[in-house]
Amino acid sequence: MGVLTSHLPKPLLPVGHSTLIEQNLLRLKNAGINEVVINLHYLRDQLMDHLGDGKKYGLKINYSIEEELLGTGGGIEKALCFFDNQPFLIMSSDIWTDYPLTNLMHQITSVAHLVLVNNPSFHLAGDYGLSKNNTVQFATPKFTYANFGILNPHLFHPKKMGFYKLTDVLNPAIANQLVTGEIYAGAWFNVGTAQELERANHFLIPE
Repeated sequence: MGVLTSHLPKPLLPVGHSTLIEQNLLRLKNAGINEVVINLHYLRDQLMDHLGDGKKYGLKINYSIEEELLGTGGGIEKALCFFDNQPFLIMSSDIWTDYPLTNLMHQITSVAHLVLVNNPSFHLAGDYGLSKNNTVQFATPKFTYANFGILNPHLFHPKKMGFYKLTDVLNPAIANQLVTGEIYAGAWFNVGTAQELERANHFLIPE
């Protein structure tokens, strides 16, 4: 994101009439979730000062501090202590979607349930396919992992510790047909570039 995030964490970028992370927090609250965990590293004090303890959103916010980056897998593993060995919803802080998150509350029969979307222009190769019985697979046609879903803590056993990607534990589970998924055709933006940020804002605040 270059200049846009040189002094501002990406989750605090303005999207619609609030910030990206506040949009997501309110969607989580509206889905019946009352407690969240936020992984922090870059410019973490700004996020903590802005969000506080979560009471203004009707939530309890816990913070998992990464002194050194742990990756998409290691960061989740570090935060497992907050989940009492229960399945939990994960959502990247740099996406926006109108997906009805209440649907995910019932998808806990596997070690993971992933939401997939049609491949955006910046990721045409996609990530995963989906079988007729909604098992995630590596076969084509492939769709893009939307960076949110439900994970079971068992996915992270045995613990790996340190830096690693979520795919390091997810892909072996997919190979063993232990991961389910679904394709969502509604609005979804991965706000990783200034262009995607503009697209999201245009969707939320049409000219």
